[in-house]
Amino acid sequence: MTSGRRAARLEHRLTSANATSKDLDAAVALAVAHDLAALTVSPWLVKAAKRQLGRSRIRLGTVVAYPHGGQLLSVKAFEASKALEQGASQIDFVLNGGALLSGDDDAVLNDMLAVIDMIHSALGVAGVVVEAEPMSADHVRRACRIAERAGADYVVTGPGTGTAKATIERTGLLRDSVGPRVEVKAAGRLRTVDQLQQAARAGASLVATRLSAELARAGSAALRPVVVAAAS
Repeated sequence: MTSGRRAARLEHRLTSANATSKDLDAAVALAVAHDLAALTVSPWLVKAAKRQLGRSRIRLGTVVAYPHGGQLLSVKAFEASKALEQGASQIDFVLNGGALLSGDDDAVLNDMLAVIDMIHSALGVAGVVVEAEPMSADHVRRACRIAERAGADYVVTGPGTGTAKATIERTGLLRDSVGPRVEVKAAGRLRTVDQLQQAARAGASLVATRLSAELARAGSAALRPVVVAAAS
């Protein structure tokens, strides 16, 4: 093993069930003030977020098929298409975990393809949330392999509600389960600079949480660059 350097990026998440317009105003101001990589918001806030961000280089993301991922693939694809129309360019969608645990890998793959192809046709980036509810490491690895086969740009540790410890541990598992083309997003309840750094060291290219101004400022400085282990 040799030492490499990777710059991890920060994403502010505003995807709680009761996120308001006032919350969005604060989220956009935070993202712009700290030049964050991305802002991910609830679907109903995408249009307003796009208007407020204007020509900012901050990537605007949203979520599809939250929280469980069991929707019909046509519904997921339609939801993604509407989000893209309203200005999102980054979509996190939840896999069909029930199909995965049933051993129906074809259903999981077709579900992913329907959404990923829709996103890519609009020049957006597609991320698969590989775990809506806790599942075994073997299931997570299989989900990652299917996501990579489907053309996902990145895989996500969860819907953003996991503890810091669980998120960091899951980040490492995801990083080990996909090839170098696919990035990993650590999304969870990360509340300290040390937790952000641990997630980056575990293999996250994007670290996503609900940031405070203080954590955004300190985290942005601490994550550029992050020393990581690279294969020799």
